[in-house]
Amino acid sequence: MKQAIKRGVLAAGTSALVLTAMAVPQTGFAATKAKAKSAHTSSTSKVAHTSATTAAPAPVRHVAPAALTSHRTEEVGVVGHPYRAQTVTVGAAQLQRAIPGTNPMKVLGNMPGVMFQSNDPQGLDTWSAQIMMHGFQQQEIGMTLDGIPLGEMTYRNYNGLNPLQAISSENVGSMDVSRSAGAETVAATNNLGGSIEYVSSDPKDKMGGQIGQSFGSNQNFHTFIRFDSGKLNASGTKFYVSYMRNDSQMWKGYGDQFLQQVNAKFVQPIGERSKISAFFDWSDLHQITYMDYSFEMMDKIGTRQGYYYNGQLSAYETAYKAALATQGLPGGSYPSYMSGLSDKSDAAYYSGATNNVDLLGGLKADLQMTDHLKWTTTVYGHNQQNQTTWVTPYFGSPNGSPMSNLVKEPEIRRFGILSAMHYNIKHNEFGLGVWYENNHYKSAMNQYEEPALDANGQLTSPLVYDLNHFSNPFAQVFNQDYNTNTFTAFVNDTFHPVRNLDLHFGFKSVLNTTRVGNGYLNQEYYGNPGPITSGVGLTTAKPFLPHIGIAYRFLPGHEIFIDISENVHVYPQSGYKLSTSPFSVLQSAFDSTHVRPETAWTYAIGYRFNNRMISASVYAYRTNFNNRLQQITSGSVINPVSAVANVGGVTMNGVDAGLTIRPIRGLELYNSVSYDHATYDQDVSSGGETYAIKGQQVVNYPRFMYKARLSYTYHNATAWIDGSYMSARNFSYMGDYKAPGYWLSNLGAEYKLGNMGQYIHGAGFVQNLVFGFTVANLTNQTYISTMGEGGNPIGGASAYSYQSFLIGAPRQYFGSVRAEF
Repeated sequence: MKQAIKRGVLAAGTSALVLTAMAVPQTGFAATKAKAKSAHTSSTSKVAHTSATTAAPAPVRHVAPAALTSHRTEEVGVVGHPYRAQTVTVGAAQLQRAIPGTNPMKVLGNMPGVMFQSNDPQGLDTWSAQIMMHGFQQQEIGMTLDGIPLGEMTYRNYNGLNPLQAISSENVGSMDVSRSAGAETVAATNNLGGSIEYVSSDPKDKMGGQIGQSFGSNQNFHTFIRFDSGKLNASGTKFYVSYMRNDSQMWKGYGDQFLQQVNAKFVQPIGERSKISAFFDWSDLHQITYMDYSFEMMDKIGTRQGYYYNGQLSAYETAYKAALATQGLPGGSYPSYMSGLSDKSDAAYYSGATNNVDLLGGLKADLQMTDHLKWTTTVYGHNQQNQTTWVTPYFGSPNGSPMSNLVKEPEIRRFGILSAMHYNIKHNEFGLGVWYENNHYKSAMNQYEEPALDANGQLTSPLVYDLNHFSNPFAQVFNQDYNTNTFTAFVNDTFHPVRNLDLHFGFKSVLNTTRVGNGYLNQEYYGNPGPITSGVGLTTAKPFLPHIGIAYRFLPGHEIFIDISENVHVYPQSGYKLSTSPFSVLQSAFDSTHVRPETAWTYAIGYRFNNRMISASVYAYRTNFNNRLQQITSGSVINPVSAVANVGGVTMNGVDAGLTIRPIRGLELYNSVSYDHATYDQDVSSGGETYAIKGQQVVNYPRFMYKARLSYTYHNATAWIDGSYMSARNFSYMGDYKAPGYWLSNLGAEYKLGNMGQYIHGAGFVQNLVFGFTVANLTNQTYISTMGEGGNPIGGASAYSYQSFLIGAPRQYFGSVRAEF
């Protein structure tokens, strides 16, 4: 009998109770090494707001990483630009300053109030990539690409895909980040804490291309190649196609972290103000992921422990013996370095991996119907094939091996359409739009053989490599099929009584219905818990989610704005005992559960100032997060009983402030501070015991952050250094275990040779040749990065050995060269 989701759901009535928020669905059972975790990602209720800092109208070399551009409508005569006073924009120039191939969200981590964590310097490990804004985690932040919804950013998404799998970072033209509860126009059903809208770059008007190559620590190689057709005819037809490949070894342990991607975009102008465009993405990701850590492991075995796996028989023998010991079988033994650990079985596994293949495509018509009317329609489709593996020491294979490979094999097939109209007349900008999506999600988990060892210690079959495709399982463990229909609509108006004043009112309506069917549960694996949820459904209906905004521009460069909004998070989906989804429980628990969807009200006020020498901003907010859903567990550790309950709310009060100074040409100094007092409103009760979490800071998110960057550009050379401080973060809900605060710094330099024709005769076709060098984690700081990826413990002594955080990468070096043709 497997310790069904051990360390993910622990016995109630003890201090080891683990809670997971509804906003964290889906990370799933073998979430790469979910190690039997029922709750992936923490249950913190959190809110997201981004900085209001804006970029001064200066050359690119003077723009600070967080001196971001305000994105709002300035002129009534321009059709189709929604009210965005609360939105900031990160441009391509800022993204290019990062290590090539870096997850664009890592660049957003420079903004006040935004925390990005990852255990690799590029932020590409999908198990560890974590973004939080003003206390809200990524599952509560809406994300789109060219308007196409990307769903919830979870380790194993059920209704979309991770943005880094949707578009290569080099093809991102900009990112619009909306604070408060997110703009009503965004196609999302989870944007309690804001939204991140990716905008892909357009094909260039002139035929050419781009090539980039970087090299780095741990055999990192990043290659990017793009071809632009230029205008092919008098009508302006143009396209680009690109290929990206990122390959790296792990900085601890052994194994590949590999991602390759093809993007293509086609644009056909229609007249002078209309166009039809199409976007395509193919992404192929294969990653051995890093081991989760506990405070006990840090204290007793250091920070370099990884999986047993190293591609050699000796490592398999070590894992084999440990699995025998876990099951109390003859010949079992643990490595000597684990002798002091209270949980030797979970301190290391043989292997765990992620394999994802995504196909995403969309066709968009952007039509200027009249001088005052614009109509935009997008149709899209997405398919994802996913295999995430975990070699369990708790269940053996039919061939006699004490280990087997549990492979979660979800699949997404979704199609949708978005359509919106914008009409300008006199002092008003009217907008209305709809979004419909059908999503079929399959949440299957199967079991595959691991090789046995004969009496001489030799393999009876070849070693299994977790980055290969799995087929022919010896057992089906679990499945549920979900069919979800989503419909949203918005109506808004921005009124300009005078040129420098915007008054905005809009609302969004949401109708989301999920039906569950075709379910089975292997009782040999889970015991005899009773029938699973099947043939049932839940509906989220919110006809009126308002958004009110005021933006007033006074004196040169000054602006003040107020924003009030409400939004909702529809019910997520995942497999049995894998998260806080209402569908992840028994039929009996489902029938007795009375849950309501999570909602959040956010009230914000901000001020911005911009001129040639200074960019400054202050942003203050209050958020009331209601109906927070959490998983409550009881029963034995081996096979706990899970239920989902409404455990109250979270109140968040915070302020961000940013200042960028440009005293002389080429020199720029950026500083920001963020303070977020985000605390739970009620204690939590389970199994007759009450846990004192009221007044505690939400888990995984710091109360205080400070960020700074100093850069200097002289002619074609640029050098920069940045630093950030993050205060302590609660690991346990009761606050008795915390990740300590830390400083982190990075150093970089870049030199632009420009057009090579000025140096070498006949080489003028090579343009904008740029060399770069970066040192990540300059001081080689040892620190805890991602937290709560496997849920967070309630507190008490058992939280000491609870494995659900990751160690940040040590100092890493990267060099790069890129050129245009």
